[in-house]
Amino acid sequence: MQNKCNVILALVLTVLCVSASWGAVKKPNPFDVEAREYLGTPKSEAAVNKGLEFLVKRQQADGHWATDSMPSEPAVTGIVTLAFLAAGHQPGQGKYGMALTRAVDWLLESVKKNGQIVHGDNGPPMYGHGFATLCLAELYGMTHRADLRPKLESAIQLIVSTQNAEGGWRYQPQVSDADISVTAVQVVALRAAFNAGIKVPTETVNKAVKYIKRCQNNPDGGFSYIAGTNGSGPPRTGAGVTCLYLCGEGKSAEAKNGIRYLTEHNFARSQWEYRQHYMYAMYYCTQAFYQVGGESWKSWFTVTRDRLITEQSVEGSWSDGPGKEYATGMAVLVLQVPAGLLPIYQK
Repeated sequence: MQNKCNVILALVLTVLCVSASWGAVKKPNPFDVEAREYLGTPKSEAAVNKGLEFLVKRQQADGHWATDSMPSEPAVTGIVTLAFLAAGHQPGQGKYGMALTRAVDWLLESVKKNGQIVHGDNGPPMYGHGFATLCLAELYGMTHRADLRPKLESAIQLIVSTQNAEGGWRYQPQVSDADISVTAVQVVALRAAFNAGIKVPTETVNKAVKYIKRCQNNPDGGFSYIAGTNGSGPPRTGAGVTCLYLCGEGKSAEAKNGIRYLTEHNFARSQWEYRQHYMYAMYYCTQAFYQVGGESWKSWFTVTRDRLITEQSVEGSWSDGPGKEYATGMAVLVLQVPAGLLPIYQK
């Protein structure tokens, strides 16, 4: 309970700026976490705790998390660290305090002079950079650690400087082509940094929104991987809608049509469309429906919550292509969305 109170207090103390490009930003109310309808259950809370126990046992000695295919990918450590934060834990406090401190130190050591967050040779570096930057932004917003700010600012500057003319990003930290998947994580990282008081250029946000909107397909309302390719799918549609809401575009036709697509292509009706990027889809679609709220949110989350509970292994992990550590971190993040303890989950 003490950890939860500390997180809520940190949210209240976070300085949030207001910009027309992002839409109005509401300061978190410490009573919102308790007052709104909470859709977690004793079973989902037990699943989260069991998942965290699995993850802490899998942490490497230097503080990072690895998977079989990605031995030192910052994205995995960023996602797992975010999972602990979303469950109310912070560096230096409580039972996971030391583990989280080691994780933060590892991420900070992975920030290069040019701002890129990379460690070794893993997958496409901008994926790792995006999720790691998101993690540093959430950490800074919640803890205000002085040593986080310059590293976070340099990571954000790298994102800003590598945006292409279309308004998106791709695999490499350079101005080239773009896709919605890499673009989405950069946008979420920018939003989190902005929430924490880091300067984000309005032009960067506006260009990103234009690119994401160009990825939408008519008439179905889904989003393509690359603008103009006309290949709709739930994972990228969830990512696109989430970004539009975070950028103050929740009332746009593109956001509304995207939600319509997700409602018509839910897991029960379109299981095969989710399987290729399963946890990625759960992560973004859950955030998208949370922003929408109401019955759409209740319907999506209760089904997703119960499905994730049944899919958890005896050891506490979940499985997906990139590895158990990645999948477990994502599953915990999904289950913790209604708790609203991460600043990025605040409406």
